[in-house]
Amino acid sequence: MSQIKVEKNVGGIEGLCLITPTLHGDKRGYFMETYNENDMKEAGFDITFVQDNQSASVKGVLRGLHMQRDYPQTKLVRVISGEVFDVAVDMRKDSPTYLKWYGVILSSENNNQLLIPKNFAHGFLVLSDFAEFCYKVDDFFHPNDEYGLPYNDPAIGVDWNIPEGMELIMSDKDKNWTKLEDR
Repeated sequence: MSQIKVEKNVGGIEGLCLITPTLHGDKRGYFMETYNENDMKEAGFDITFVQDNQSASVKGVLRGLHMQRDYPQTKLVRVISGEVFDVAVDMRKDSPTYLKWYGVILSSENNNQLLIPKNFAHGFLVLSDFAEFCYKVDDFFHPNDEYGLPYNDPAIGVDWNIPEGMELIMSDKDKNWTKLEDR
């Protein structure tokens, strides 16, 4: 019996999926399978993940929007501590939803995961005081292949719902991505 619930094509974007693992809890705490290859295959996914990544960030950190050009990655992202607003942007030029974005709260409370297909830009904003973010990828990171977009690129129009008074903390790289209209 599958231990995941899969909502396919979230936000009306083909291939973007929200995955919720089954939580088994009692007075001792809980247990859940955060990834099971058989469950993923049963849900129609045939993905071989080759690397797990983890980051820790403080409130106000905005990471993204990132992707790889020639070595695109499928990502399965989740939060193990805290809460983030997670965003995926369809960058598939032949897609009917090209430049459409979808955002969702991922947290250690809701245990939701977002499965992001190849050729999507990805980023997140930390909403809690601290957050730990984990993700699996199906190709290795190629530093010279990294590509990004400004979080506030008007061609995309992501509504980050930045809380009033929140000061964004970003890397220099993320502050300096070139807008789509200037490429």
